[in-house]
Amino acid sequence: MTHRHGSPGNPDVQLDPEVFYVCQSCAACCKWPGDVRLEAHEVIHIAAYLDLTVQEFIDAYTRLRSNRQGLSLIEKPTHECVMLDGNACRIYPVKPDQCTGFPNRWNFPGWRETCQAIPVPVA
Repeated sequence: MTHRHGSPGNPDVQLDPEVFYVCQSCAACCKWPGDVRLEAHEVIHIAAYLDLTVQEFIDAYTRLRSNRQGLSLIEKPTHECVMLDGNACRIYPVKPDQCTGFPNRWNFPGWRETCQAIPVPVA
């Protein structure tokens, strides 16, 4: 069985390629501090979904990524994503690729202790 790293930022966690984790919308990933990377096409889609101009969206909801190489959603003072409302994502239909990829394409140290995703064997 071959294992792959959980993500470049979390190389100590190994994920089993024969398991797919099904999201249970627990919002644990939305409460983890750090960048929520936004690509240019995502900014356009999210702004339109929120009925904002691209500039209005950028001004109200983004900041420069910590590596200074693009935009990130801002965090609330609690480190939650600014788009999190309770355990619901305000932009769920157009959420960023980074959000869609958790925990199968990226994760954080200790994610299994907080995330309620259900492991399902890949057929």
